[in-house]
Amino acid sequence: MPITPRQTDPNAAAHERLYRTLRQQVMHGELPPGQAMTLRGLGKQFGVSMTPAREAVRRLVAEGALTLSSSGRISTPELTPERIEELAAIRALLEPEMAARALPRAHFALIERLAAINALNAEAVVKQDAVAYVRTNLEFHRTLYLRAQAPAMLAICETVWLQLGPTMRALYSRLRRKEPPQHHRMILAALKAGDEPGLRLAVRTDVTQGLRHLAG
Repeated sequence: MPITPRQTDPNAAAHERLYRTLRQQVMHGELPPGQAMTLRGLGKQFGVSMTPAREAVRRLVAEGALTLSSSGRISTPELTPERIEELAAIRALLEPEMAARALPRAHFALIERLAAINALNAEAVVKQDAVAYVRTNLEFHRTLYLRAQAPAMLAICETVWLQLGPTMRALYSRLRRKEPPQHHRMILAALKAGDEPGLRLAVRTDVTQGLRHLAG
């Protein structure tokens, strides 16, 4: 029986490309909180029709990366202090656990890679580049947590990061930090020493400290 080649749906490919790009922009804080957008505008920006734009937005609304009002207005999330506190609490519960699970597989090459990402993070602080700061900060955490081999936990984490992305960008723009945060260095030191309690504490402090400024 001859096998007929599967027809690829051009709308599906366009939707996936738009979804991934927009998801990354929101997570890395490339869009400020409350940034309004339209399906027509997104379609024009990405060179796609309304159908893939609508599908991508539908998925991102379901993940909490975008909000959709009753009037149909699409925007990036504007979080209340209570919502920020709740998301910070989820990070404080999940991320130390993921770091601890990654610890037995935290070999020298991983620690070197994390140190290199942290150098880029420090560079973003010096340049006061909020978007680069958020991006390299999340890359640091994600690179470590991938070693936890806990995909369900990482998926929950990424949903939290998505909701926080625009707000984190606004925070770092406002704080105008001159010094990179100490906690990444504490995380690296704990990984090198194989110190699980120290690692859990460093991660918990790192993920909640900045968010306290937001909720305050």
